Amino acid sequence: MLRSEALPPSLAGRTRELRQGSRFRRAGAALPLAIVVTVAAAAAQQPTQPPAPAPPPIPKLVSVKPIDPPGTPLPAESASAGITRFSFIAYGDTRSGSEPGVPGDGQVVHPEHTRLMDTMLARIKSHAASPFPVRFVVQSGDAVLRGANGDQWNVSFTPIIERLTRGAGIPYFFSVGNHDVSGMPQGDPLRSLALHNTLTVMSRLIPPEGSPRRLSGYPTYAVGYGNAFVIALDSNIAADAIQLAWVTEQLEHLDRARYHHIVVVFHHPPFSSGPHGGTHVEPATVAIRERYMPLFRKHHVRMIIAGHDHLYDHWVERYMDNGTSYRLDALVTGGGGAPAYAYSAEPDLQPYVAAGAAQQVAVQHLAVPGPTAADNPRHFVLIQVDGDSLSLEVVAIGASGFGPYNGRSRVDLTDRVS
Repeated sequence: MLRSEALPPSLAGRTRELRQGSRFRRAGAALPLAIVVTVAAAAAQQPTQPPAPAPPPIPKLVSVKPIDPPGTPLPAESASAGITRFSFIAYGDTRSGSEPGVPGDGQVVHPEHTRLMDTMLARIKSHAASPFPVRFVVQSGDAVLRGANGDQWNVSFTPIIERLTRGAGIPYFFSVGNHDVSGMPQGDPLRSLALHNTLTVMSRLIPPEGSPRRLSGYPTYAVGYGNAFVIALDSNIAADAIQLAWVTEQLEHLDRARYHHIVVVFHHPPFSSGPHGGTHVEPATVAIRERYMPLFRKHHVRMIIAGHDHLYDHWVERYMDNGTSYRLDALVTGGGGAPAYAYSAEPDLQPYVAAGAAQQVAVQHLAVPGPTAADNPRHFVLIQVDGDSLSLEVVAIGASGFGPYNGRSRVDLTDRVS
């Protein structure tokens, strides 16, 4: 039988050190694994971070051609001060549709807009020697389907308008629609490109940057001719405070002894019974009703020319101001060539009327769109200025006997005091 013998003190101490070192090494070998497991578990508990958004693509910039102006532009305001009898034309929504297989903007010169321009030029010619010659044309927006696409302006729109400006010598004043400036908010790259294209195309037709009749950086401006003053504004940004302040300033400092008729042109109508109206109230319409309509009543604006719905719709707002009754005619003239729309529904105007109760606001639906698209033909509106009186005629193509006023195409816009 073997017996263990006691080790010398020096060897016994060395043995204890080795045993302790072995235990430490075993613990150390497990430590990295414990750390890895702990870190992995902590990482699994952290929410997954989404990848950083990709920068917006650089848009394709196509050089757009400015529309050639008429050889003789609209005279300076002071030069036409004594004129009180003339006509002007209003229309809107000349863009193409987007139906697959059908050539549209950027591919062909718009055929429906071309047909309408044929009729417009013929009417301008027939009125040239009359007491009410056509002095200018206004368009309420949606010139092309995609305003950021330069080819759509160059190919499908500009050649038609130059028949009017360069060919017939008629000034042309344009107000932007949602398709022209993309419908995106201010600061969006797509809106910036589309607005750049729009302003470039119209640059030789509207007051230049720095003009007292132009809001710099905006497609917002004004022109005066005879006893009529026309303001074009961007209803896509109807809530914009700078634009509202500029329009207010123009109205507050206007010579009302001269300018009896204030006409405001923009795209989104305050009232409509088409697909963009009826029971559907768009944000732009809300802003127009809340911000601009009280301003228009304050300054006795005479007419609104809008589009957006591709049909003809006519509303009359009447109100009192300091004991006098006033009338504001609001037209929706969106028959310039875009796919036709049909009547949708009557808008609920009770809250709007209630908000204007102090001025006894009342709204009449004077001309109602047809129930089908076929009942709403391509058209423009010929507006006649005769001193303090206004009248209009709706001129349609492709539809015989279009009479939105109880079978008639003409209507007097002056309320007669009995």
